[in-house]
Amino acid sequence: MLATEVRVTEHALHVILQDGREISAPLAWYPRLRDGAAAERKNWRLIGHGEGIHWPDVDEDISVIGLLSGR
Repeated sequence: MLATEVRVTEHALHVILQDGREISAPLAWYPRLRDGAAAERKNWRLIGHGEGIHWPDVDEDISVIGLLSGR
């Protein structure tokens, strides 16, 4: 599974997968993202051709596999 798009709202992380599914997780699972400013949350990039997401401003990396398995 590969991510193609990412959106962070006030309470959740939303990731669109290559096959069109959207997975979401509560921001409470990711304190660095939760505590980051909106601009920091918007500054993300896909890593590993979409296997994960990196937020350089808050030093957070989240894998798609981790999201799918609830980690």
